[in-house]
Amino acid sequence: MTIERTPPATAANHSGGLNRLVVAGGLAAAGLLALAVDLPVAEWFRDHDLPKEVSRFLNFAEVFGHGTGVAVIMLGVFALDGSLRFPALTWPAIRWPTYQPTADQRYAARMLGGLLAGPLTVLLLKQLVDRVRPRAADLFPAASVFDTFGRRLLAEGGGGGSDLHSFPSGHSATAAALAGILIWKYPRGRWFFLLLATTACLQRIASSAHYPSDVCFGAAIGVLGAAIVLGRETTPAVGPAQTPPSRTPIDR
Repeated sequence: MTIERTPPATAANHSGGLNRLVVAGGLAAAGLLALAVDLPVAEWFRDHDLPKEVSRFLNFAEVFGHGTGVAVIMLGVFALDGSLRFPALTWPAIRWPTYQPTADQRYAARMLGGLLAGPLTVLLLKQLVDRVRPRAADLFPAASVFDTFGRRLLAEGGGGGSDLHSFPSGHSATAAALAGILIWKYPRGRWFFLLLATTACLQRIASSAHYPSDVCFGAAIGVLGAAIVLGRETTPAVGPAQTPPSRTPIDR
């Protein structure tokens, strides 16, 4: 008889879920603080143009938070990473509750769930809370930042559904969730993924689509959704080759 020995989970893997919760809490706290600067920041970006190359880079980074762009990125991930496979509702899975998905299906399901949980929550919040976007608002009569909630500051000629869906930022939630699941699966690229997510969030402010607090709260929800779905699940090491588990013979 043989026993398969698998590498133990590292402390970093075990603390990953807690780290994501801490990040989500920090972003939510930043969102509360950002309420104090929402109006001046929104007015500055409405009255000033960024350098052309900066604007071009910010607009390019929007792909990291846009639904179509994220779908293309995830298709590339699934096409290139052999340790992932789209989960399927096979007949055995429906017929027998004890059916267990394979590891590659489980990792893929967690990544997709972690990606969608936050943005779907944001879509629900947008239907419950009206906040006029900076580009659709007349900010001059605003006595406080709380006047941006509701329709009071909606500029004449505005009124489209999207004009009142500033809070929270869906792009920021999507970018943060995407960065979260990619860092979970490919930790060596964490700084690159964080850079893209941060830039995508900044683009929403620079384009007058959102206030800073919208972006912080949206990113917090995206990270929180990924944290809940991913939990403390660990992923296999990513490398040119996987070392098969060692087998130790045991005398019977």
